[in-house]
Amino acid sequence: MKKRNKVSAEFSMSSLTDIIFLLLIFFMLTSSMVQINVPLAKSDSKTVAPTDLAVMMTKDGKVTFNGKKSSMGSLEKQIYREAIGQSNNENATVTIIAEVGVPWEKVNAVMKMASKLQIKAIIATEPRK
Repeated sequence: MKKRNKVSAEFSMSSLTDIIFLLLIFFMLTSSMVQINVPLAKSDSKTVAPTDLAVMMTKDGKVTFNGKKSSMGSLEKQIYREAIGQSNNENATVTIIAEVGVPWEKVNAVMKMASKLQIKAIIATEPRK
């Protein structure tokens, strides 16, 4: 006579869903705490525009694209890749967040990149008080 002891190869998904849910909450909370703390140019404009593709430039020469470090040389390729990857790529908009004191030539270079890729470009400003 043989004993029929079979090992159950089941996996409980309930603990995995709990962990994923907690990670989701953690990343949602921490991402809302990240803020841009650079002084922007003042403007009277009240328009609120989408920020699909954000290029941030500081006066010390740092460039970030969608929160990741970048350089002016690789920026055009990154913008192109992100714009193509979007579901609504015909309405893609590059938002240029330039700190006060950034040379205008750098802002103009990013605007030319967007124009070359046929993407809208806007400059983020701070409303006057």
